[in-house]
Amino acid sequence: MDQVKGNMEMLSSMQLTKDMAGMDAESKELLRNREVLAVILQEVVAEYKGYSREEVMEFIEPDTVTDEKEVSPGRTNSKVVGDSAEFAALNEKVSYFDLAFRARNPDLSTETMRVSLHVDVEAQKTYRPGYPVEKRGIYYLARRLSAQLSLLTETTDYDQLEKCYSIWICREDIPQKMKYSVSVYEITNTEETSPCRIPKATYDLMTLVVIKLGDAVYNGKEEDEHYELLHFLSMIMYPHKEGFVEQVSRYIDFSGNQDLQKEVQRMSGLGESIYKEGKEKGWEEGKEEGKAEGRAEGKEEGREEGREEGIQALILDNLEEKIPMEKILAKLQKRFHLTKEKAEAYYQKYAQEETPV
Repeated sequence: MDQVKGNMEMLSSMQLTKDMAGMDAESKELLRNREVLAVILQEVVAEYKGYSREEVMEFIEPDTVTDEKEVSPGRTNSKVVGDSAEFAALNEKVSYFDLAFRARNPDLSTETMRVSLHVDVEAQKTYRPGYPVEKRGIYYLARRLSAQLSLLTETTDYDQLEKCYSIWICREDIPQKMKYSVSVYEITNTEETSPCRIPKATYDLMTLVVIKLGDAVYNGKEEDEHYELLHFLSMIMYPHKEGFVEQVSRYIDFSGNQDLQKEVQRMSGLGESIYKEGKEKGWEEGKEEGKAEGRAEGKEEGREEGREEGIQALILDNLEEKIPMEKILAKLQKRFHLTKEKAEAYYQKYAQEETPV
């Protein structure tokens, strides 16, 4: 079975998305995990065909995965190491990449030279936002490509340009015949009157991938093209269903250590209880409008409880691995959007549980 090895932070992200109502910050947080990205990239990146998910995960450069760094024309190159997530032009609305990162290009890299793919993944709630998603994707690709070069001069070396991928995952408002499909757009040489062919790597610099979901339930067959990808996304991009963790374990191996297995078992029970509770509430929804406010409040309390469990798991897991407090606090602030003071308060609260008596 082609799996990548899971970890506690991956499980923490899953806890945050167990009851998400839409394409919110929690779902994008889940996409930040290399384990999730590996499943997606293996299916849609031509350069990764034939590689295992574990190998694809190793291709991803973890230090470049980001979603909140500024990119503006004229200064993009200075911040590309971060991988830039925002771009703006004069009198133009600021735009953000949902998730931008670099990954190794195994076709062009050698033992002494590393060539990267520049990737951005966009979690789009609707396929019909009022304009063609495909045009926006091509625009993002153009900005991703131009960001690789600094100020253009007569001596600019265009041979430095590396291939870019823009991957769009659209969840709602999908035409019936397009539901659960994958579209790929790329630069091709459509006519050549000379007997010579320019190497494809010379012009194959931009690929747009649009993944269209559509329903919370995917009824595809295993022999269908891109079944693994669409089945996986149908699980993680919608509120979790009964048996969620067991299904995800087809793709991500959580058997690495006892603590991880215990957390998986706990989440399995939690996921089933959430599913049953939600089903019962939905059954009674039409009859008990007067209790709507109470249900909404309970749902919010449950979301907050799951969030705190994720915070606790991150702290304890990092303490077990002897990660310094400063780095744990930085992770808490970034992953859970906490202030420094709030992160310190959570650290003090749960670090005591790790301290031997």
